[in-house]
Amino acid sequence: MTDGHEAVRDLLAAWAFGALDPAEEKTVPAHLARCESCAAEAARLKETVRLLDGPPLHAPAGSADGVLSLALRTRPAASRVAGHAAPYAAAVAGLKALLPELAGRWTTPVVHDWDAHATVAHLLAADEHLAGRLGVDARVPPSRIEQGAHWEDAWNRRSADVIAHEHGRTPEETVADWAAQADALLATTEARDAELAARAVMLMGLRLPVADHFLVRGFETWIHTDDIGRALGLTVPLPPPEHLDRLVRLAVRILGLALGPTAPPVLFSVTGGEEWVLGSEAEPVRAELSLDPYDFCLLVGGRYTPRTVPRGATGDAAAVRNVLERAASLAWL
Repeated sequence: MTDGHEAVRDLLAAWAFGALDPAEEKTVPAHLARCESCAAEAARLKETVRLLDGPPLHAPAGSADGVLSLALRTRPAASRVAGHAAPYAAAVAGLKALLPELAGRWTTPVVHDWDAHATVAHLLAADEHLAGRLGVDARVPPSRIEQGAHWEDAWNRRSADVIAHEHGRTPEETVADWAAQADALLATTEARDAELAARAVMLMGLRLPVADHFLVRGFETWIHTDDIGRALGLTVPLPPPEHLDRLVRLAVRILGLALGPTAPPVLFSVTGGEEWVLGSEAEPVRAELSLDPYDFCLLVGGRYTPRTVPRGATGDAAAVRNVLERAASLAWL
């Protein structure tokens, strides 16, 4: 495959969501007209988006679960961004679609000790780190954090301060500030320019390219949207396959770094996806571990424990447990 071919493949998810910039809007259709494999993949992604916008929101009478499809069908158009920011743009659009369902239910317990209002306030704090680095002004007064504090302590303090601040305001005011900050983040040049987003920055203990930090923002926004949906008895659709694949790849890279080069090697795979050897490359593989991509994301997001996450595993149980425990330890959401 040529570099141009790969570049277009990276844009297909953004194309399906209508999130291409003007130059890309000309490049992608021209490529699809002459490339059967990309055209087939584009059609599959477009169908996924159509399915997300499918049946009515509420399930038939007697069903225990609702479906968030009507809200997704009426959600605002995703911001026009480069492919690396498309998962975040789609997650923001999904949460905006869900929030009207919270009318009169903002005190619903969601996750940790947070109600729905606090969960949105937490996202306001979480997005603030990348937004501030990219020149977007904070919407909450600064916290008093000791010089030299560990990033995780500083992060927890800031999240708690923002939640306390927002509980003194109405949920509608919190939503307005979260949405305005998310929109401003998606309007930055780094959200639209992959070259600018290639520079690495240190945020929340991770030195990653800005493009990957956008993926982290998409991951956390989707996880908390799923949290709110569960609390309301609504099913939040999975990210489109292309987006989920990006999230899984990033999580695997971070997991590999966290395990280090001396960990007992485990052949890790996601159902229907790729395989990676995690840990030492100097020893034979001691075990094989397979997780559903959704379950893997929930494990990394702290929604499963190493004991409860569904998995397929063979070989050295201690090596498998080490991978699962390290994956769970990455959670700060």
